[in-house]
Amino acid sequence: MILQFLGWLGSILLAFCALPQAIASYKNKSSDGVTWGLLIMWGLGEIFTFIYVFPKMDFPLLFNYLANIFFLLVIMYYKIFKK
Repeated sequence: MILQFLGWLGSILLAFCALPQAIASYKNKSSDGVTWGLLIMWGLGEIFTFIYVFPKMDFPLLFNYLANIFFLLVIMYYKIFKK
């Protein structure tokens, strides 16, 4: 039970690490301070690891990767469509 709690807590904390940048990108309508190299490597890492974890149905990790992919898409949107 404690290990499951720690797994969920760790996944939530890691998943929401990108939230401050996604909020900043949304508020500024730009992701100018974030490089394409970081975004591409981060995105591919998230997608490949999600594909690896999906068959295992490890819900804390699936939550982590889906949340990260969502926040990454927000950041990439404002990198492409900055105002």
